[in-house]
Amino acid sequence: MSHDRSGFCWALNRRAFSRVWIVAVFVAVCSATAEEERHGGPFLNSVNMTMVPIGSGSFRQGTGVTPLPDDLVLGHVNRKNGDYDEGPSRTVHIAHEFFMSSTEVTNAQYEEFDPGHRKLRGYMNFSHGDDEAVVFVTHDDALAYTAWLSKREDRYYRLPTEAEWEYACRAGTSTYFNTGNEYPQKYWKNQHESWYPDPLRSNSSDVVSLQVASFPPNAFGLYDMHGNVEEWCLDWYTPSYDAEATTNPVGPRRGTFRVTRGGSHSTEVYFLRSGNRLGALPYDKSWVIGFRVVAADPDVPLHVHGEPTTTTIAPILEQSALDRAVDEPKSRADEREVARSHRRHRAAATFHGPAQYVNIDPHENGPLFPQHNHDPALAVCPNGDLLAIHFTTVEERGRECGMAAARLPRGRTQWEKTFPLWDTPDRLDCCPAMMERNGELYQWMGISASVTWGNLAVLQRISHDCGHVYHDTSLVMPEHTLRHQPVETAITLSSGALLLPTDNTTRGSGGTAIHISRNGGSSWEDPGGNILGIHGCVVERRDGSLLAYGRGNDIDGMVAQSESVDTGKTWKYSASPFPGIIGGQRHVVLRLRDGDILYCSFANDPMTFRDDQGGTFTGVGLYCALSSDDGYSYYARRLITPGGSPRSVETLDGELFTLSSTSAEPKGYLAVQQDRFSEVIHLISSRQHYAFTPQWIREFPAPPQ
Repeated sequence: MSHDRSGFCWALNRRAFSRVWIVAVFVAVCSATAEEERHGGPFLNSVNMTMVPIGSGSFRQGTGVTPLPDDLVLGHVNRKNGDYDEGPSRTVHIAHEFFMSSTEVTNAQYEEFDPGHRKLRGYMNFSHGDDEAVVFVTHDDALAYTAWLSKREDRYYRLPTEAEWEYACRAGTSTYFNTGNEYPQKYWKNQHESWYPDPLRSNSSDVVSLQVASFPPNAFGLYDMHGNVEEWCLDWYTPSYDAEATTNPVGPRRGTFRVTRGGSHSTEVYFLRSGNRLGALPYDKSWVIGFRVVAADPDVPLHVHGEPTTTTIAPILEQSALDRAVDEPKSRADEREVARSHRRHRAAATFHGPAQYVNIDPHENGPLFPQHNHDPALAVCPNGDLLAIHFTTVEERGRECGMAAARLPRGRTQWEKTFPLWDTPDRLDCCPAMMERNGELYQWMGISASVTWGNLAVLQRISHDCGHVYHDTSLVMPEHTLRHQPVETAITLSSGALLLPTDNTTRGSGGTAIHISRNGGSSWEDPGGNILGIHGCVVERRDGSLLAYGRGNDIDGMVAQSESVDTGKTWKYSASPFPGIIGGQRHVVLRLRDGDILYCSFANDPMTFRDDQGGTFTGVGLYCALSSDDGYSYYARRLITPGGSPRSVETLDGELFTLSSTSAEPKGYLAVQQDRFSEVIHLISSRQHYAFTPQWIREFPAPPQ
């Protein structure tokens, strides 16, 4: 392959010397570069990027020696042996030589390709200078840069494979970092969990310089392989390695996430380890991800994950255009048969539950976790199945937080085992919402830039086959910022527009925004107003106005009620007829098919209920109420319990409570839907499922024994 240095030399000469010296400098520079390459030394390319030679060799890929030391895991039990996707540890042979840029691509280097990117310098207060790492670049942007650089220089540039990256990072070491088993604090850049840009939980120390080469390089001459910014790799992410030793491995041909490596500023040092794996949606971009490039022979054979033979890089890159394609749906439900089945079993007053739908093995350590499963969303699928989704994690703000799901097939009484639904590698996913609309299942969730829910973008995806396969996956609210924390329940307005509530704060009180889509979810707008209280639940009144209830901003001890006549631009606040709720509790509201409004919440102090003998009794815990006049008054209230003798039942995260005629579940986040073919209301807490009809609410229970 020929190497044309004229572009680089002319740029250098134009900037540094007068026209008199052009020929002399051209010859000197090109001769020096050629001499360095013949001897395996570094070379300077046309964008002033130092390319460092990386020789062939072998290394152990993965976590390595475990358990990890306490000062690295900081009490996180799930981290003692590294993350679940860092093994099994295996021997990897890198059988070819390549050159890697000594630093991450800088603003100045990237802007030679895309001058328009300069407007993003300093965006969100990051990366101002020429020699700071370029950020706010997608994986596609990085690929386009390497293609441009290849054409400019007649040399093949690409992103490093994940294996090449780890090999180059380790630089002959087998310790947690290429500096040893510790990463010196003098090299840290805000290495803690950051809530940025939330002004209530972050400060000026959360904004750091992304200057490259501020600290010494590793043994291969590479800077910032730990921290500064995460770096895009070529590979599609797969959650496990092939166990056997391998040569020149690369990820699968298709996937959902692209691998990132190295960790970044504003996260814990644990995530900067040589063997730690991260990933992101290829179209996501933020202030924590950049990239570096390699120059390599395009004909080097690569071993594709899960395939018995090797291939070159070209077909792998061609496959990247298919990153958002999905398999055909497994099957489509016959909705008419579902409807007939439900009508045959329609009951006047029925109640079932509680039935536990969160079922995770206590020994799981990723991507499912038994410690904390919370914040559910619920949908009745077109085929009659129930699908419940929720986050699963050790800590709510942790990077291990992903999404789990469970299914109750139509006609069955026992939920299937909980399964992983979505897990952006080492990036917090949370706050789901879900709805069925015209035979399609819409799903939303918040995707963090790294850690905490202070910087969420909103992911939307749609399923045509009851949640088995999803397509049209996109970040419909791509900015990682506040007011992007989805809240269950999303609704369809009488106009056909979609409404998605989102918390506007990370705190336990404040407000809830709403987002409106008038084109089926393709684009969204924020009207700008705020429901009073977080976790706001919304219902449309018959006149088109909105009624909402929020948590944490009680008025005279009662849940705050918000009303809007202009689709969320402005709101009027007053006290509702319901007592305030606290942390660990979330209420819901829903328009039923018979026109009534259903409200479900928790009574923390004894609440009075009527019995079927004309008397009253007091009870605590989960209850519901019905309104026939658009929420201006509520005519029926009932404690959500099957009654019977007192017994122990699990609530949030397995904590036990006493269920009886006067004591219902005391906490959890609620989600509610009504079966589209029957009157059955399905209500879930963070642990349990309840099913009942509106008529059951209207009928008073027998007096408690």
